[in-house]
Amino acid sequence: MHTKSISPWKEAVQAGLIAGAIAVLLNLVGMTTAFSGRYIVSGWFTMGQVLFLVPMFILAYTTARKIAPQPAMHTALAGLVCGVIGSAVQAGLVLLGQVVNLRAMFINASPQLFEILTFGRDLPGLLLLLLAGSIMGVVGAVIFLLPERLAKSVLQALLWILLLGLLRDLVSTVTAQWVIKTKAFPDWLGWAGVLITSLSTFINKTIYSASGLKPLSAIVLFLLVGAWAYWRYGRPKRARITGPLTRRQQTQRVLGLGGIALLFILLPSILGIFFAEILDNVGLYILMGLGLNIVVGFAGLLDLGYVAFYAIGAYAMGVLTSPELGFFNLTFWEALPFALLATVIAGVILGLPILKMRGDYLAIVTLGFGEIVRLLALSDWLRPWLGGTQGIQRIGQPTIGSIILDSQQDLYYLFLAAIGIVAFIAWRLKDSRIGRAWMAIREDEDVAMAMGINHVATKLLAFATGALFSGLAGTIFAAKLHSVYPHSMNFLVSINVLSLIIIGGMGSIPGVFVGAFVLIAAPDLLREFAEYRYLAYGALLVAMMLTRPEGLWPEERRRLELHEEEGEVPLGEPPPVLNTPGG
Repeated sequence: MHTKSISPWKEAVQAGLIAGAIAVLLNLVGMTTAFSGRYIVSGWFTMGQVLFLVPMFILAYTTARKIAPQPAMHTALAGLVCGVIGSAVQAGLVLLGQVVNLRAMFINASPQLFEILTFGRDLPGLLLLLLAGSIMGVVGAVIFLLPERLAKSVLQALLWILLLGLLRDLVSTVTAQWVIKTKAFPDWLGWAGVLITSLSTFINKTIYSASGLKPLSAIVLFLLVGAWAYWRYGRPKRARITGPLTRRQQTQRVLGLGGIALLFILLPSILGIFFAEILDNVGLYILMGLGLNIVVGFAGLLDLGYVAFYAIGAYAMGVLTSPELGFFNLTFWEALPFALLATVIAGVILGLPILKMRGDYLAIVTLGFGEIVRLLALSDWLRPWLGGTQGIQRIGQPTIGSIILDSQQDLYYLFLAAIGIVAFIAWRLKDSRIGRAWMAIREDEDVAMAMGINHVATKLLAFATGALFSGLAGTIFAAKLHSVYPHSMNFLVSINVLSLIIIGGMGSIPGVFVGAFVLIAAPDLLREFAEYRYLAYGALLVAMMLTRPEGLWPEERRRLELHEEEGEVPLGEPPPVLNTPGG
């Protein structure tokens, strides 16, 4: 069998052109300029500089992987070529901007952008740009040449420096509110209050400066994170426990779960109101993601109108609890079963006419269903019952005794309880008889029917269960805002939920949590990126499909299937057998 040889120079040139094109795109959409004042390491480099230099680093690293094995000198030279060409493309943008008014077409092609790209030195600064790009390309290739354990440690340390530099404002805000709380209870906290105050001072005065990480702190953090990662990657992998647990293992598991539970309970108090709001938004999308994961991930039914069930749950809660409409005056807990029942019925109603549809046709019909629900909520015909464009206000709030759950921190616990219940149900369903039936339909519906699976009941149950979870999210959302409006139920909600499932891993319950934190929490934590959220979505999805199509935390079965298709299971060796209950 003959394999086609790969030319390192051709690959390096192509990678350099791609890196330059990516950097030019980031420049022209305004990201480089927007982040030019955000220092990662104070006085050394900004996030804007990272954006137009890191593409050369990443493409040089991937090129080194693609052309391996090659002599070390050839790999380093390929990285150099990639860096030079990538930075030369950006230099061409600067030169073109000197002779052509690019701002007539690209509003962000401003003198400020050209000053950033030339490091404030006008046209002579283009040499610095070429030099910086060359260095990034060589460094990316050289890191690949390091032993795998060391290379992973260096990359992880660099990533942590980048994240800690970006999160400076948020970390300072959190630690500052620790000091305020300790001053409010000095006698009760005692020595713990002194320790918390000292920690806050250390973080804000020693690790961070007024603009970013201090250079010495960045070096120390790089060494510490790198050493920890090097140790972690060198540990032998822990064998999966298959037999009964020993008393010691049981104790360790209980302590670990108890510590995690305590951390989640204390998070709002530790992080403050701003982070509690972020956690509420993440919890909302986790609830919807767990529901859509059953429909799309387990059963393989592409639903693009999933927001409809979210809207039905929210509007049902509004109609049943709002005194503004005057129809009913139920409490939140009294209305909750009726609202959930309405979403289940809606899921069955959607499922009935589309039982024979698959693929693109199914996606189009579900998309139409979502738009129908939104337009009905907007219509003047239903305005006396649903409020039309004015929505519904004064929606009932959940209460526990005399306590009203009306703040971000209180509602966090409601989301936490709902996620715990829904995740447990999804986990139990996954390996149950109905869960295996869903997966059989996902793999091949005709074969599943031939094996005796009732595809009508199975599909309807998938739609009803997904609708139930989405409706639960909608009821809590309505209570959180005290109101509900049609514009909150647009098509992009469905796209966001579907995106987090794809990024987390289709059919993976932990993947839903990972995807929600990546797509929902990250833009809120990195507030400057909020304007470029959908650009980041698209780039992340493209990168995922190219490098990790199974997702960040994939389902084991799906990961094995994808790797088999790519030929990564050695010929002549059977793939690992998954032991599932009843399988």
